Amino acid sequence: MATLATTIDGLKLPNPFVIGSGPPGTNLNVITKAFQEGWGAVIAKTVSLDASKVINVTPRYAKLHSGNGEVIGWENIELISDRPFKLWLDEFKKCKDQFPDRVLIASIMEEYKKDAWIEIVEKCQDVGVDGFELNFSCPHGLPERKMGAAMGENPEILREVVGWVMGAAKKPVWAKMTPNVAHIEDPSRAALKSGATGISAINTIRSVMGVNLDTLRPEPTVEGHTTPGGYSSRAVKPIALRMVMEIAQVIRKEFPGRSLSAIGGVETGNDAAEFILLGADTVQVCTGVMKFGYEHVKPMCEQLLAFMEKHKFEKLPDFKGKSLDYFTTHADLVKRQAERKAAQKAAAGAKVVKTDGEWTGDDFVKQSQALAR
Repeated sequence: MATLATTIDGLKLPNPFVIGSGPPGTNLNVITKAFQEGWGAVIAKTVSLDASKVINVTPRYAKLHSGNGEVIGWENIELISDRPFKLWLDEFKKCKDQFPDRVLIASIMEEYKKDAWIEIVEKCQDVGVDGFELNFSCPHGLPERKMGAAMGENPEILREVVGWVMGAAKKPVWAKMTPNVAHIEDPSRAALKSGATGISAINTIRSVMGVNLDTLRPEPTVEGHTTPGGYSSRAVKPIALRMVMEIAQVIRKEFPGRSLSAIGGVETGNDAAEFILLGADTVQVCTGVMKFGYEHVKPMCEQLLAFMEKHKFEKLPDFKGKSLDYFTTHADLVKRQAERKAAQKAAAGAKVVKTDGEWTGDDFVKQSQALAR
């Protein structure tokens, strides 16, 4: 009998589906609902020590629709939590009192100040959170304070900050990566070298959703103006799959045993299966919850179990990273294809004309292999 239960970094989850940091984890009420509906874990909306500097605007969402009206892309310019840090600490404690056996992870983001990072870590773990996700990846808002992606796109700064956190943290620490870099392996490697327990990827992609052709204003429009935001939903999944694969290869080769939480367009159990096949331990869902509701975890679990039973996998580790070996270079693809075609012709006894006679099937194989090399 297949099971979705898993243990990651010492954290016991009933399934690998995690509420990603954002609006679905914005307060105790919705976090409670998520646990009641059966989510494997919840990562709360990102908190900071001083919420007074966080001022959200409206509207702050814009959507991309397919031809049949389905939402396939979602842009947001929402900032981290604007609720007081003390209130969050109270709610973290209440949550763990109510759900002592469920996994609650605090998403934290601070300025480039060692004391601030240590303080937020110590205070959150004192009220019982089970782990941390370091938000190095918010693509908009507060760059002037060197927060979010402004920090995570710089491996040297990231390495230093993760080191500060690991000096204070007594719980697992995941570093959340920005996709808005040329090579996501570089910041991921920096975080892991500084001791991060795992990596989360990807956060939203910096974007402009579009321009209203009636008003000529870009969207979402706030007082006639806007700012680039973070792009999510189903349309980002191929990009997320690629980056998760790249990080998974780094972990496999250089940091075996570290964890990977995949994010980006997950809406079904089959989506989750793809990310796990590419090396993920857990999968996070944020925009999907906003589209389909907290109860959507149930059909996702059912679909993932159906996939496992189809392939006779009993546990998630049975197929974690199973598809990674099938990535190679383009040159190798050319070689493999030449060899396969040559072998097919040889097997059929094919002959190829050459200027001074005929090649046998064996001659053709040898020549094809030589060309491929």
